[in-house]
Amino acid sequence: MISTRHEITVAAPVETVWRLHTDIAAWPLWHSGIERAETSGELEVGMSFTWLTHGLDITSTVVAVDEERSLTWGGPTSGIDGMHRWTFAPTPDGGTSVVTEEYWTGAPVDADPEGMRALLAQSLVDWLAELKEAVEAGGAATL
Repeated sequence: MISTRHEITVAAPVETVWRLHTDIAAWPLWHSGIERAETSGELEVGMSFTWLTHGLDITSTVVAVDEERSLTWGGPTSGIDGMHRWTFAPTPDGGTSVVTEEYWTGAPVDADPEGMRALLAQSLVDWLAELKEAVEAGGAATL
C-alpha cells in the first residue's frame, strides 16, 4: 500500500471551494487532467461517478460525505484499488484549508511502489493547484 497527503490554502470561503469541488460533472471545465466526469445522482453516500483521467476510466463510489467538511470516495481501476479523502476547513482569514489524502493497493503498486507514489503525489499536487486557481479566478461563480 502507498499513501500520500497534500494541503493547500485557497483564498475563498469553504462553501465556495466545496461547491466547485463537489460539482463532479464540471471537473473537466477546470481540471486539465480530467477529460470526462459523469455522476449517477446527487452527492450522497453510495452515489457513483465515472471519470476519465490520464487514460484511466474510473468508477468511484462515495463512501462518506460531511457537507462542506469532507468527502471520501473509492474504487478500483487497472488493478489498483484506491480511497480518496478530501477535507475542507475555514482559515482565520476567511480562506479554506484543503487537504487531500489518498491510498492505493494492488499489483501495479506492489510492482513499483515508489514510482506509483510519485505518480499519485503529482496528480494530487496538480489537482490542488488547479482547484485553487479555478476558485480564486471565480470558477465557482460561473458553474
